[in-house]
Amino acid sequence: MDSVDLEVLRSATAWLKAGHAVILATVVRTWGSAPRPLGAMLAIRDDGQVSGSVSGGCVEDDLIERVHKHKLAGDIPEVATYGVTKEQAERFRLPCGGTLQLVLEPVKDSAGLDELLGAIERHELVARFLDLDTGKSRLEPGRWSDALEFDGKVLKTVHGPRWRLLVIGAAQLSRYLAQMAQALDYHVTVCDPREEYAEAWDLAGVPLERGYPDDVVLAMNLDAHSAVVAVTHDPKLDDVALLEALKSPAFYVGALGSKANNDKRRKRLADFDLSAAEIARLHGPVGLKIGSRTPPEIAVAILAEMTAVRRGVQVPQTVEPPKAGVEAGCGVPQREPVLPDRLRPLPLGRAKPGRR
Repeated sequence: MDSVDLEVLRSATAWLKAGHAVILATVVRTWGSAPRPLGAMLAIRDDGQVSGSVSGGCVEDDLIERVHKHKLAGDIPEVATYGVTKEQAERFRLPCGGTLQLVLEPVKDSAGLDELLGAIERHELVARFLDLDTGKSRLEPGRWSDALEFDGKVLKTVHGPRWRLLVIGAAQLSRYLAQMAQALDYHVTVCDPREEYAEAWDLAGVPLERGYPDDVVLAMNLDAHSAVVAVTHDPKLDDVALLEALKSPAFYVGALGSKANNDKRRKRLADFDLSAAEIARLHGPVGLKIGSRTPPEIAVAILAEMTAVRRGVQVPQTVEPPKAGVEAGCGVPQREPVLPDRLRPLPLGRAKPGRR
């Protein structure tokens, strides 16, 4: 789930324990353009304080006003719709005439939210069912294919890590990659059958699979919410994982290594039962070209590219800066000064060079 919505649940629980009444608003339907996605949440305290968001701000203002006037979800949940008319759309500033439908739930006690938060913090995927006639809720184990559902009577919301990341290799880079991915709400699994690396793996909340990578990939039953990144530099481990991952619906498959090494890798993969289209899905070298060198920087580059792919953003290839030279007798890198075009000499027979 979105980390913003996780903070909403935490705030709601804390307010309830402090003796406040709390209403939980959840986006259940949108028509046209909407500022927040389905499942986005907002907690409203009895004094008007809020956590989270369901719109650009004006819907929140209306809900706060209704709380102050005691006209909002008394004992059982209710449904509120904004933007049905042109007047409402203009008043609440919903873009492009969009419409937003919310379920407003008066939370009775903190016990149910404590149970929900406990499951989320254990990196479990859970489904919460809210009966609008009674206001009662229950939790059930979730599935990776689950999504928000609302039939007017029962609201099903999905909580926990909706995205999965399998990292092949348990070395230093994997540790940074796993920690950062957890902050982005991924459920992370690391696979490494090598004894020397497995014994040192102790990252909380990130299980280590000791099986062979291709078996682990198949056992995880990857879907469109899954990503696989191979970082061992050992073809015996990386390539077998990629062979299965590239045939799966995983939204992102990447491999560490230089361009030359990944070109060789693609030639090796072509000798197996992979199509050209499947091989073309490989992100290798993995990550955005941001000049990353250290393990944390490489982890940032990988997760940035994964985020872009998830969001459907086409990221152009960047041009990395020229390598710094070292002046004789001096350990400080020296760069060629950038001169204005009018002062830059033009070599004979060559076009005017552009800035890099």
